[in-house]
Amino acid sequence: MRTVGVEEELLIVQPGTGNPLPLAAQMLARHERSGHQQRIPPLSAELQQEQIECASQPHASLEELGRDIAGGRALAGSLAAEFGAEVAALASSPLPVTPHTSAGSRNDAMTDQFGLTTREQLTCGCHVHVAVESDEEGVAVLDRLGPWLPVLAALSTNSPFWKGSDSGYASFRIQAWSRWPTSGPTAPFGSARAYRTLVDELITSGVPLDRGMIYFDARLSERFPTVEIRVADVCLDADDAVLLAGLTRSLVETAAEDARRGRTPPDIPVPLLRLSSWRASRWGLDGLLMHPGDGRLCPAPEAVAALHRHVFPALERRGDEDLVGELLSRALARGNGARRQRTVFRRSGSLAAVVADAVAAT
Repeated sequence: MRTVGVEEELLIVQPGTGNPLPLAAQMLARHERSGHQQRIPPLSAELQQEQIECASQPHASLEELGRDIAGGRALAGSLAAEFGAEVAALASSPLPVTPHTSAGSRNDAMTDQFGLTTREQLTCGCHVHVAVESDEEGVAVLDRLGPWLPVLAALSTNSPFWKGSDSGYASFRIQAWSRWPTSGPTAPFGSARAYRTLVDELITSGVPLDRGMIYFDARLSERFPTVEIRVADVCLDADDAVLLAGLTRSLVETAAEDARRGRTPPDIPVPLLRLSSWRASRWGLDGLLMHPGDGRLCPAPEAVAALHRHVFPALERRGDEDLVGELLSRALARGNGARRQRTVFRRSGSLAAVVADAVAAT
């Protein structure tokens, strides 16, 4: 069975105020001194000291993946508590913050190269890794994902607040992330060789520092035999992360099957894919999205239903149809993190209360 794994970035916050705290290095050092540095799931540093990453193991079972995700959140929370802090699955800080870039020569080089884009980039995403048999299969998958990725993004949107105010977007993280010059959707590559040639040309340009800065919405992983889908905000509810993983794995399997059957990739210009992503960022589940099948504008739940139908045969083959169907129904009924954050703010008038609620949900 094709395995799937999830990387979640969490915000480290101060109880009461909700302000982000630059404690990642201390938390990771404490974790290493505890003698459990090999404990699963592993934790790692991210670009800013106010965030920490939890990475699951690859799993065939979505139920086991869900336990792994919950374990990562619990581990990060227990480490934060040792320093009087908490963790929150928020894709941006609702409160104003001046991030502290993590130490290291690579991060220093990123700051030198990209200036304010690096210094302001405190966003937390959810990256889903799905196993592929080869780079050729991986690129064939990448070539067929484009119109479906904004729907995954819309399901996950969880960053409506930026620098202390409502941004007007369901995911302002997507807007902030788009400042990186290699980010966003891509045209079909056609082959693994063409993919690698383009990546080499991007590196040769001297703009991205290395292959780790190839920030395509979906890419071949440089570390694992996987495709890595990078469009999602970190999900407030851990169940939504499991839902995202289940849909993504089935989307990859569907794309791989289409490639095996010789079905051509969809011919959608990259500028239209960017506009589709923008709509997902702006409205999440609460507005109109571009239908992934025919490009017309439609209510977000209709686009989600189209994705569900598209991947349903793959869900059935994996035995995931009941679990994913239940999680999807729940997510559509209650809404995503962006909707919940705004609801809490309307009720309380307090961004600190938004963060406190996110800590409880995490």
